[in-house]
Amino acid sequence: MWFIFSLLTALSWGAANLFYKKGSDSNDRYSHLKIVTMVGLVMGIHAILYMAVKGISFDPFDMIRYFPVSFMYILSMTIGYIGLRYIELSIAAPVQNSSGAVSAVLLFIFFPRELSMVEISGVVIVTAGVIGLAVLEKQAETAAWQAGNVGVDKKYQIGVLAIIFPILYSLIDGIGTFLDGIYLDELTLISEDSALLAYEFTFFIVAIISYLYVTVVKKQKFYIFRERDKGTAAILETVGQFFYVFAMAGNAMIAAPLIAAHGIFSVILSRIFLKEIMTSRQYMMIAVVMVGIILLGFAEG
Repeated sequence: MWFIFSLLTALSWGAANLFYKKGSDSNDRYSHLKIVTMVGLVMGIHAILYMAVKGISFDPFDMIRYFPVSFMYILSMTIGYIGLRYIELSIAAPVQNSSGAVSAVLLFIFFPRELSMVEISGVVIVTAGVIGLAVLEKQAETAAWQAGNVGVDKKYQIGVLAIIFPILYSLIDGIGTFLDGIYLDELTLISEDSALLAYEFTFFIVAIISYLYVTVVKKQKFYIFRERDKGTAAILETVGQFFYVFAMAGNAMIAAPLIAAHGIFSVILSRIFLKEIMTSRQYMMIAVVMVGIILLGFAEG
């Protein structure tokens, strides 16, 4: 079942990325915190309903026990939301989803086993693709400014930092997934239900803090029930998280890179619904990243 759960997670998160992008506003410096609020709110509601439907109890100490994992995930997601204000989803998604390679390498280092040539090739290919995308983004930024275009797209106004956001996401999320593999699979430090609830309640607390910061401290207008794109993204994120926990508990080392392939769905949806336009070289680098992710995902097949 872990394979089915992995695919359902990838589908849910691939669709969520589309609505994250639609809900990101480059003119709103608090856009990422508003998304954090929406995601945490939906996760909190889901956690309560999950407990009620399954008739299970929750130990608040699990939030502390699972906090290293929750922290990495929430931090990486927040960084990812910032990056979506400045870079196309079709470029950000493949870079972010190379986190599966990071977690697979870390799991191998600390829980060693023999790596096949396919697995080694996958890691090398993903890394090369990520570096290639970073180089192309920097070249595009330089060309835009040299052309003297006053109305340069905002994603180029922070230069190479635009591609750094998804790279940071990949690294931090990869560490989070590595820790999840330890908690749920390698050492079984916490049950699937407890991990899911601990993460969602932690995110809910972060959502409350974010909401108060935006509305009370910064005095920004934020109407939760009018944020349709952010709300849809939050629902899809939560659905994916539900399946993700059980996928990781089943086979963390293989599930992680498989789930990372949800970037494929993000790229397809961004081209269809967001009409994002890229150069042939960017397409080539994205294809390289995807090939690496797929190799890692099916290395154990």
